[in-house]
Amino acid sequence: MKALLVLFLGFSWCSSVLCSFQWATLKRWEQWKQQYTQDFSLCDDSRRAIWTYNFQLIANHNKDFLAGRSRFTMEMNKFGAMSDLEHSAMLGVRVRPGLRFSQVFQVPTTPSSLDYRTMGLVTPVKDQGVCGSSWAFGVTGAIEAQVAKTTGELVSLSEQNLVDCSKVNVTYGCHGGWMGNAYEYIQTHGINEEADYPYLAKDDQPCLHDSGKNTITIQGHITLPPADEDTLKMVLAVIGPITVAVDASNWSFMFYKMGIYDDPLCDASQVNHAVLLVGYGSENGVDYWIIKNSWGHEWGERGYMRMLRGVNLCGIASCALYPLL
Repeated sequence: MKALLVLFLGFSWCSSVLCSFQWATLKRWEQWKQQYTQDFSLCDDSRRAIWTYNFQLIANHNKDFLAGRSRFTMEMNKFGAMSDLEHSAMLGVRVRPGLRFSQVFQVPTTPSSLDYRTMGLVTPVKDQGVCGSSWAFGVTGAIEAQVAKTTGELVSLSEQNLVDCSKVNVTYGCHGGWMGNAYEYIQTHGINEEADYPYLAKDDQPCLHDSGKNTITIQGHITLPPADEDTLKMVLAVIGPITVAVDASNWSFMFYKMGIYDDPLCDASQVNHAVLLVGYGSENGVDYWIIKNSWGHEWGERGYMRMLRGVNLCGIASCALYPLL
């Protein structure tokens, strides 16, 4: 009888703990929906299941961080209830086959650290929304930097201009594109400023490019040798911010919060998301790159990520391009 009583009490305690955990998780789910104004009235259960899985994944990873088994932390954010298909659709890089790579010049030394955010060459972090237009943001960021470097004026350029108009150069709006094709469009047609052509985070819009309004043009672009981080570092130091592509398909990337991102599950041969490379540095003997993302300033380190440098993590040096102003 005593053994049965102990078993009953143990079961009751476990049930109580489980119920308490489920109640706390449900409460956080409701708080998350309110914070991000999400309404899943037609599919609340399925979305909650995705969110709960991600919530536990993030908690488990952060335990690894506290135990010294990871260099970065994760955090629940606006992507918490996003499906795998929706996640893939918003990345948006379509690598063009048969890329031709350029030879680059050599310089004797590069600084030990570099951050173009402190030099007036980087516009504030933008948000692509659920549109798979990262390719456009990666391109505008690099041109914005070159314009600022040349004229001393930092202006925000129009990603919507590229989403709507560069389909003539084989890009696909919110369904992805190759950054080199976008550069080729700008070389021929130019690009308007953000103020004249604001971002809508959707395609199937008419092309409203106005060549009479503050149009920026380029002379061409350079594609760097693949998987060569030494060259990437050298060109970054000499030229300025560079358009790069990375594998952002892992949920650890989606929920990155802070620290040096080092997920070994990244696939350097499967880049799918464009970002802007704006610097590099080291922390406690660990080298990193600084990338500017286009997922808003609430993601990561105020919209930025520090990524492990020296192992071509996530393919950061696999597809790198910069414009010739």
